[in-house]
Amino acid sequence: MYHVLSAHQFDRNQLDHLFRMADIMEYTAANGGSNVLNGKIMAALFFEPSTRTRLSFESAMLRLGGTVISTENAAQFSSAIKGETLEDSIRVISSYADVIVLRHNEVGAATRAAKVSDVPVINAGDGAGEHPTQSLLDLFTIQKELGKIDGLHIAMVGDLTYGRTVHSLSYMLSRYQNVTLYFVSPDNCPIPQKVKDYLDEQGVTYFEENDLQQVAEKVDVLYMTRIQKERFPSGEEYLKAAGKYVIDQNVLNLMKQNAIIMHPLPRAGEILPEVDADPRAAYFRQAKNGVYIRMALLAYCLGGKQAEAELEALAKVMG
Repeated sequence: MYHVLSAHQFDRNQLDHLFRMADIMEYTAANGGSNVLNGKIMAALFFEPSTRTRLSFESAMLRLGGTVISTENAAQFSSAIKGETLEDSIRVISSYADVIVLRHNEVGAATRAAKVSDVPVINAGDGAGEHPTQSLLDLFTIQKELGKIDGLHIAMVGDLTYGRTVHSLSYMLSRYQNVTLYFVSPDNCPIPQKVKDYLDEQGVTYFEENDLQQVAEKVDVLYMTRIQKERFPSGEEYLKAAGKYVIDQNVLNLMKQNAIIMHPLPRAGEILPEVDADPRAAYFRQAKNGVYIRMALLAYCLGGKQAEAELEALAKVMG
């Protein structure tokens, strides 16, 4: 692996390997971290605001002994404000760092960056396109929480048109056997046709629904998303979707006792605080898992044989 750009690039073997590495990284983080990436520099280049993704990547790099240079809101506080192209920015920044973590507001920006970069580019979200590292941590969380992914029933709820996390997660779930997906959304932000076409090609069973309560009774994973006001074409369209689906005690009462609730965060009223104390609320554990999967990715991209050797040694200690 060199660049990390899309959920499409991962096969089942790579996913299994990354999740094993993430398990080892959790052990590593709990025991003082590692110096496997000592001397390596990560550039975090974020053209859209971010808290969890940027800080989890930075935490991951630091826990592996590397260093970080970063800019947030690069659209306002970088040479982009002077009219510099993304390609020129990447050409320069790739001479400063060993890996670039890029979040951008335009679909396909990470692919454009990769074409001109001298170092690996990791897509940390490109507009309404994809967010592959979020989907990796989502799958890792499901596996940790439920012990498997094959055969599960998974609902994705909320803004499915502009929600890049559900696009990437849908693509990755196609690597697993007998998964059934339920897409629950307001009428004006359904799952895109291109996602459905891909799932049809892969033979994945899915349903489009409007009733959250009916779906909540059936699923093992309830993956909630925020209605993203900033991505809707107008305030009027946003208001058509806002507040339509909320997870509260009534929804909890309908869910299976061993099901889990996930959310890529931040939330904006679609999961009430009363849900947080329920053991099925996995979203904060999910966020924590982001550090471990991103440690695994950085080691995978940059660490080479030294990282593999250290991981093997840790795996033996773990048993």
